[in-house]
Amino acid sequence: MLEVALQRFKVLAHNRRYFWAVAAVVLVGDAALTQVIIRYVPYTEIDFETYMHHVNLYGKGERDYSNIIGPSGPLVYPAGHVFIHRFLSIITSRGSELRVAQQIYGLLYLVSVVLTCAIYHQGGIPNYVLFVLPLSKRLHSLFMLRLFNDCWALVAVQMATLAYATGWDEVATVLFSAALSVKMSILLYLPGLLVVLVKRHGLLHSLRHVATIVLIQVVIALPFLRTHPWSYLSSAFEFSRVFLYKWTVNWRFLSEDVFLGRPWALILLVGQLSTLIAFASIKWCRSDGGAVNAIHRALRNPMVGASTKGVLADEIITIFFTSNLIGIIFARSLHYQFYSWYAQQIPFLLWHTKYPIIVRFTILTCIEYAWNVFPSTDLSSTVLLASNLVLLLGIWSGFPQGKDFRRLVETNKRT
Repeated sequence: MLEVALQRFKVLAHNRRYFWAVAAVVLVGDAALTQVIIRYVPYTEIDFETYMHHVNLYGKGERDYSNIIGPSGPLVYPAGHVFIHRFLSIITSRGSELRVAQQIYGLLYLVSVVLTCAIYHQGGIPNYVLFVLPLSKRLHSLFMLRLFNDCWALVAVQMATLAYATGWDEVATVLFSAALSVKMSILLYLPGLLVVLVKRHGLLHSLRHVATIVLIQVVIALPFLRTHPWSYLSSAFEFSRVFLYKWTVNWRFLSEDVFLGRPWALILLVGQLSTLIAFASIKWCRSDGGAVNAIHRALRNPMVGASTKGVLADEIITIFFTSNLIGIIFARSLHYQFYSWYAQQIPFLLWHTKYPIIVRFTILTCIEYAWNVFPSTDLSSTVLLASNLVLLLGIWSGFPQGKDFRRLVETNKRT
């Protein structure tokens, strides 16, 4: 009897025919857990009240970002954030009906789980890995108990990733820009996106996609750009922003002077760019004869994709997630809500390493531990950095272009 049960469990855990059955079980269980959290775990106010204050000022006619200030600070997010929270303000009576807002974020969380499952399916991730998804205490908190705007950007970029992976590039680019209109952090995916676009479409068509992203940003932000363009751009896309040392999760082991200093910021920037260049030149174009050959083909015939073998769905997802991880590792500061940027991507990336299963779960546990220590400590920051670096090194020596070569995306099929 036990042997039969184990055999059936093995089939469910590994047989691709049962992937969505396992996903359905995970989703139902997570939906129940979500309701328990909303009903029985106290809500903690951090930024949602400020979001509501910002959009209420917008509703009264204010269009100058420098004048839109709430209890915890000024408005520093792009226009898409404003319109989403304007809608939330209307249906939650200016944020007073918190339970309604929590239910909306609970639904948003479940949408993110469904999208994550779909992405995992494209990437050939084993069925049993799905059972890891509901286990993050911090991620549930960020959605249902903190109501951070990062959650909206996450879902939009997940939709974009899935659309790129399945060949719907025009739709994907619109979704990518929609995500960017909520949170500037989506730019962390941009290096990976550019690599994928050039490999798939060539230089000229890649520029068209970039132009589409920019144009959508302009259209969404028109109410602010018409009257106070500089105020909008300098607030919504402020690249020189310095975060407070007391909230940092990743660099607690540094002194505050070093953390706030420009030399450290420059070191991080150089580190990020160098790592991205290394992946792009050595790993991401390896199947195309190397970056030099790919660039040569792109310049010689800019209307044709630089890849000689097409672009794989798993390859696209792996490049996107790795680009995002590199940006997170070298971020000048990470706050607790930033965990949502990659929490659901960690298992995917771990299963693109060659580490033994026990090492993969150890890394996953260490990262979750670090994000749940509040306030952060020298130890938790060190564990987080080390775990992220070990994960990145594992991808480098594992499957940086993905490992599922069965799902070749035909570039001209839907684009």
